[in-house]
Amino acid sequence: MRIRLLAVGTRMPSWVNTGVEEYRKRLPRDFALEIEEIAPGQRGKNADVTRAVTLEAQRIRERLKGDEFTVALEVQGQTWSTERLAREGEAWRREGRDVVLMVGGPDGLLPELSASADRRWSLSPLTLPHPLVRVILAEQFYRAWTLMVGHPYHR
Repeated sequence: MRIRLLAVGTRMPSWVNTGVEEYRKRLPRDFALEIEEIAPGQRGKNADVTRAVTLEAQRIRERLKGDEFTVALEVQGQTWSTERLAREGEAWRREGRDVVLMVGGPDGLLPELSASADRRWSLSPLTLPHPLVRVILAEQFYRAWTLMVGHPYHR
């Protein structure tokens, strides 16, 4: 099983890449986390935000293969505990489907893209900076995997 994070945003600070890589290298091959950056739509003084979000959604859809389990990360999504994430991970592994997590840009995901996802997950009711979301996801997937295999990290 592969877990792919399709995240709008490019050129992350080095601390993000370092943090993500620290947890990615700990994950086994059958629970690997891959990150694919999606170029953001143009924003600026007179930019059309709807057009930018629509373009981002199109770029995300182009990366979907059609048979993957999709999860939209949304503030309005359902909050999961780490234990719930571990249960979800176990279910995904049993089903043998790859998983795609979708993170929008500064204005979120296109509502139609979010609505088409198999699950909508909220990491927090707080507004988190998108670079930090990558690190949090990497750590939480590692923590969930440790729960799944009985590793003491989660204590």
